[in-house]
Amino acid sequence: MDWFRKRKRKRRCIPEETEGLETPQEKRERVVCIRIIYFTMFLMSLGFSIILTGVWPYLDKLDPTAGKEFMGYIVGANPLGQMIFSPLVGWWGNRLGSIRLPLLFSLTVFTLSSACYSMLEIFPIYRKYWMLGSRFFVGVSSASIAVCRSYLSAATTLKERTGAVSMVSLAQVLGFVVGPGLQAAVTPLGDKGVPLIPGILTFNMYTATGWINVLLGVFNCILFLPSIFHERRIAAREAMMLHGMESEEETWKQVHPDYISTWTLICAFFVLVFNFVLLETLGTSLTMDQFAWTKADALYYMGILMSVGAVVACVAFVVIGPLCKRFQERKVLMWGGFLFMVIGGALYFPWGSEPPIIAEEIMVTQVNETYGNRNNAVNETEIVGCPSVQKWCYYIPAMTVTQFLLGYAFIAIGYPIGVTLIQTIFSKVLGPRPQGVWMGLMTGAGCLSRFMGPVFVSFIYTRYGTIWTFSITTVMMIITMVWLQLVEKRLVPPDLPPAPLPPIELQVCSSEAINGKSSMEEYTHLQEKPDTNYS
Repeated sequence: MDWFRKRKRKRRCIPEETEGLETPQEKRERVVCIRIIYFTMFLMSLGFSIILTGVWPYLDKLDPTAGKEFMGYIVGANPLGQMIFSPLVGWWGNRLGSIRLPLLFSLTVFTLSSACYSMLEIFPIYRKYWMLGSRFFVGVSSASIAVCRSYLSAATTLKERTGAVSMVSLAQVLGFVVGPGLQAAVTPLGDKGVPLIPGILTFNMYTATGWINVLLGVFNCILFLPSIFHERRIAAREAMMLHGMESEEETWKQVHPDYISTWTLICAFFVLVFNFVLLETLGTSLTMDQFAWTKADALYYMGILMSVGAVVACVAFVVIGPLCKRFQERKVLMWGGFLFMVIGGALYFPWGSEPPIIAEEIMVTQVNETYGNRNNAVNETEIVGCPSVQKWCYYIPAMTVTQFLLGYAFIAIGYPIGVTLIQTIFSKVLGPRPQGVWMGLMTGAGCLSRFMGPVFVSFIYTRYGTIWTFSITTVMMIITMVWLQLVEKRLVPPDLPPAPLPPIELQVCSSEAINGKSSMEEYTHLQEKPDTNYS
């Protein structure tokens, strides 16, 4: 009975597809490393999102002359730094053959930059530029996402990869969702907060987010120490055994990337992220223009909508695995990811018959809260509706709330499916070779889309309105979907040389039939036959 329990425990420890590739201890270490990568991806997303809701009041407090235009530069500095350094950090990881040093360096930069963000009060002048620099270097540290994705591809088998990439995407989504929640959780500290160094340094609702990043960054650095993080790569070993190679280097040198497939997937990733980021950037101002909501209403309802969308995205991540077991991944990508995104974008075309309400001034009631105190309600005026400077507001029909919600629902389902499967197929198309530079290029494409989203809103939406905006994005999605359909058969893992056949002598000595009998039967028959030539 004990033997049976041990045997059952061993089978649970090592799935059938990894038997012969690693020992139980190596598998445990590999699983721990993969989970550390999940946490790192979560932290990099958290570092971007945790300051988004507080950056404007913090900047306004430090330098009232900065203005909202400069705030846009601060928000854009993060993806810009990530875009520039992702290929470089990916190349560095490939060069070293290890991800430990690049990740420790990136996390150190992340920790120091977050600490700088929380200590901006100590600088007597140029505070807005110090804030800009700190956010740029947080983006530089986020370039570690490239080596994380590269390691994940190397540390998983082909059967494990779809689930692992889904978990990484889920970790990033949770980082984006949890960040604003943490900012809201420290809001009771208020603007005054608690003085750490009286008159110089304060722990308040703005600086607390940076210190949270510092603590999590130090913890993440500890996780990458040699006593905890043991790099275990299995993809090249799997390919080596399946194809009879003598070394892992020989295995991946046999693989030459299909440039049409790889660049198709990089461009598809850019288009997918661009459309999603555009909606995130445009969401609040779009609802204020189309539905004449106040700022408070827009923030409240969009907060609820984005929270529900995050839940829908988590459900979509869960169903990706079963869908890919039933259908091919590239089919799910096109008909589950891109098709839903196309429908979602098309639903934003105006359905109404009347143009939106032109901006007008109304009276709103605001309740101001400070730390430990609640001030009386005050009446203020606020301009709501579509601004008169946007000439299209006078003749383009308004959207309806129903179509806005339907469009967001389709995009919330299509985006997680698309972004997960693009990364999964991309890692498989590259094969067992080191993927740091290629993953850096894909990460850079995503950063470029995050950087260009606000620019697109400024030049297209404000000048030409909803029809041109969503026509361009929908056409981009349709073209990408058609191109993916044309190259569909190329979106597969590369063909490696087959394993060599055993020598001919070993085949003769096998139990294959010779003259209709097994080799042993034929040998016995020849022994019993008399030698007529001898007589």
